[in-house]
Amino acid sequence: MGKILWVGFGGFLGSVGRYLLSGYVQHLMRATGFPYGTLVVNLVGCLLIGFLSQWVGVRGFLSPETRLFVFMGLLGGFTTFSTFSNETMNLWQAGASAAALTNVALHVVLGLGAAWLGNLVAYGIWR
Repeated sequence: MGKILWVGFGGFLGSVGRYLLSGYVQHLMRATGFPYGTLVVNLVGCLLIGFLSQWVGVRGFLSPETRLFVFMGLLGGFTTFSTFSNETMNLWQAGASAAALTNVALHVVLGLGAAWLGNLVAYGIWR
């Protein structure tokens, strides 16, 4: 139960951080409809998870609970794109380039397809 609470608390903080940073960036770019806030959040999350996973992997100093809090909770709540990016990099670095490229393609194609399907279903329900 303790591990779940660490992940949940990290997720809460990460989600609040995502909301604040995304809103701030979008406010700065108020003249455009492009989702710069989401882009910045995803890029910051990817930078952080890339740095921290390498740093922690080399140093090995974080406890398993702290790793859950930081990676699954905080960064997972901040953006799941960072986790997707890190897993893809891990596949690539392990020499599984085909699996890495497949992971990217499946996430992009199936993710967009699922969003499109969800829109169609919602449109049919609330017409």
